[in-house]
Amino acid sequence: MIKYKFILSAILSVFFVTLVSCSGGKNSGEQNKEVEQLPEDIVELRADQIKLANIETGKIESRSLSGSFKVNGMVAVAPQNLATVCMPLGGFVKSTTLIPGNEVSKGQTLAVLENQEFVDIQQSFLEAKSRLEYAEAEFTRHTELYHDDVYSQKNVQQVTADYKSLKTQVKALEQKLALIGINPANLNEDNISRSVDLVSPISGSIKSVNINIGKFVAPSDVLFEIVNSDKLFLELTLFEKDADKVSAGQKIHFFINNESEQHEALIYQTGKSINTDKTYKVYANVTSVCKKILPGMYVNAIIEASGNNVTVLPSEAVVSFNDKDYIFIFEKNKEENGKPFTEYRMVEVHKGISDSGYTEIILPEGFDSKNAKVVVKGAYTLLSAKKNAGEMSC
Repeated sequence: MIKYKFILSAILSVFFVTLVSCSGGKNSGEQNKEVEQLPEDIVELRADQIKLANIETGKIESRSLSGSFKVNGMVAVAPQNLATVCMPLGGFVKSTTLIPGNEVSKGQTLAVLENQEFVDIQQSFLEAKSRLEYAEAEFTRHTELYHDDVYSQKNVQQVTADYKSLKTQVKALEQKLALIGINPANLNEDNISRSVDLVSPISGSIKSVNINIGKFVAPSDVLFEIVNSDKLFLELTLFEKDADKVSAGQKIHFFINNESEQHEALIYQTGKSINTDKTYKVYANVTSVCKKILPGMYVNAIIEASGNNVTVLPSEAVVSFNDKDYIFIFEKNKEENGKPFTEYRMVEVHKGISDSGYTEIILPEGFDSKNAKVVVKGAYTLLSAKKNAGEMSC
């Protein structure tokens, strides 16, 4: 669109040059007249040129712009939604039916493992529990007799020490049993087992399976990896210059695998420091239902900038030249040789975000934004006229 505007401006400029060029039929006295030297930032047009270019002026406004900018990042999963499953005491794999991609629920059996140590722990627990029952009875009896001055304090202390030692031993064995997945409350002499069930700590899908039947696994071996993809988040990388444009609560639209389907996320946290490569991390929860999204996927995201009241003009009122941005403001009306002219002043500004046909502008210090009449239509024509100012002079 801008390309066509420049083409139109060029055509109008050539027309203006023709209109304002000195006539070859003028006498030598007229040719020797001094050419008016306009300031570098002034452009002047006749009334008919202004009408032809459809130049209009307006006021500088204050609006709330949202705006947006593009960033890249990765899909990630929170630590509580990613589980690495091991067997604390190791063992031989007796059975498993799972393969990568299977869905599992929290508490579901992933595999059955066997180990002689499982039997030893159960045996030790039941024996210690039986001794504890006897020691507890002895402790109660000796304490009562001590109060009746039948037993000495030394005997009571010995019984108390034995009782507490056995109680500690039973508690420790209970924790070992719980560690391998056996409930101590349900264990008795009739249900001692050499195998235990390895259960899933979370609900999700199996990412990897690293076992097979008959394989011995050590406590440090990773047997399964489980991912819960229901609660994913984005880890986005921004440049340092964009750090002040984001905050918690902003919406994000993102795309994966160059798909046209748009997904949504919401920023919940921003980084607290700038990395050594001058980048800045932003984290957002995925809020839409996205079945095809998996952890580790690359995403292209669009962040909607916060809406604030800023100084704005219609986007076509801001023109660019030599990597700088300008606006034109009405300067004054005047008359030369009986012909009316209008002067426009070229003012350098800085552009901010753009949204809905308006662009944020940062005006120079001391600029009278309240009374200024800014060219809101035809700015590209004035820019072309400024470029050809030398040719247009007579």
